[in-house]
Amino acid sequence: MTQNDTIAAIATAMGQGGIGIIRISGDDSGAILRKLFRSSSKSFTDFRPWVLHHGHILDAKGEDLDDVLVVHMPGTNTFTGEESAEIHCHGGPAILSSVLEAIFSLGARPADCGEFSKRAFLNGRMDLTQVEAIAEMIAAPAREGVRLAQAKLDGLLGQRIGELRTRLEIVRMKLCVAVDFPEEDLECLDPQEFTDDITSVMDALRTLLGNFDRARCWRDGALVVLAGQVNAGKSSLMNGLLGRKRAIVTDIPGTTRDFLEEHLIFDGLPIRLVDTAGLRETGDIVEQEGVRLSRDLASQADLVLLVVDATHGLGQHEKELIASVGAEKVLLVWNKVDLVDEAQEIDTADCAVVQISAKLGDGLDMLAEAIRTNILTRNGDAKEPEAGDLVPNLRQSLALEQSATELEGLLEDLAMQVPYDLLGVRLETACSILSEITGETTPNEILNKIFESFCIGK
Repeated sequence: MTQNDTIAAIATAMGQGGIGIIRISGDDSGAILRKLFRSSSKSFTDFRPWVLHHGHILDAKGEDLDDVLVVHMPGTNTFTGEESAEIHCHGGPAILSSVLEAIFSLGARPADCGEFSKRAFLNGRMDLTQVEAIAEMIAAPAREGVRLAQAKLDGLLGQRIGELRTRLEIVRMKLCVAVDFPEEDLECLDPQEFTDDITSVMDALRTLLGNFDRARCWRDGALVVLAGQVNAGKSSLMNGLLGRKRAIVTDIPGTTRDFLEEHLIFDGLPIRLVDTAGLRETGDIVEQEGVRLSRDLASQADLVLLVVDATHGLGQHEKELIASVGAEKVLLVWNKVDLVDEAQEIDTADCAVVQISAKLGDGLDMLAEAIRTNILTRNGDAKEPEAGDLVPNLRQSLALEQSATELEGLLEDLAMQVPYDLLGVRLETACSILSEITGETTPNEILNKIFESFCIGK
């Protein structure tokens, strides 16, 4: 297998669908398409580049298989940077498999995971931040995640990283001159100017890292854990927020032993809602494990919805949970208020509280808004992401942190009057790390790991 092979794969999701798309990339794309396609137009002589043509596709035996639209994309101005083609047919698995079989019979091979995107990267059509943005856009749980990925897909993050690396390279060049001509070091490298330049780049890196932290909930979804004693109404509340019956609701204590996770969106904010086992003392080994898991999830959560049965009030198990995770991370959900006196005094234990009736659906809109507001406020930025916001992913943020740490060490070494040639080592390391983010010097094992996480048709 080489990069010069012609590859093909299904680009649309697996399963049945109205339309299925097969992508072909490589030098033989046009030749293969010509052998498999029969135009519905009597005047057809050859493909017009970048124009959809209607006709029939032939199977491996040369028989008509499906009514299709095809497009031939010659030259290097394509997604992969090489000659490409697409076949738009009906989305049945049997049809798609038959078309692929015909393509492979003419010399193409199956594409590896992410190989189309890998070729785009290797052919200089996009940098590594843009490649990763493709996967992030596909996996985005909500519109805001799509916006964050789009800014990187447009190349804005790669450009920003490139600008910062260029600024460091200029400083590095001055440092090299100072090492080669030490008698003139004050003229070519003023210490204060050196410090200011490094500090400016370091601050810019920290800004990008701050964006990563602030956008985490929008990008990955906030973890919201339903906790509380048995029969407090956690499962009823989960069903109410989802608008459908997902969790089993009974009067039998301990019905939920494992945890249930569902995804929903509150006014654009993606939420991972988890219903956990009820808090109580039990001799059941399985239920004990469920209670332990409940406490572990609560410690990891962005927000804990502590459901309290209003007819019983706040108990010892709830108070212990509040103490362990912190009152600021707990939203008390005072449930079954339809069964108690409206004048009932509520023990909030210094937590925010919302009164609801999960059974009747009362107060759920207010609760949803309280969940959203609490999470965004506690994450330090209640503002939704805007178009153009530059938010690195986990790999990129780790690299940014490493580069910033090198620059901090460089400033410390400078204050200690470490020789310039030794300072240059830290500066070179910081530049090299930034180059890894955009893919200019990224090790093969990291590249392979990135592309292996892609689907085959992308």
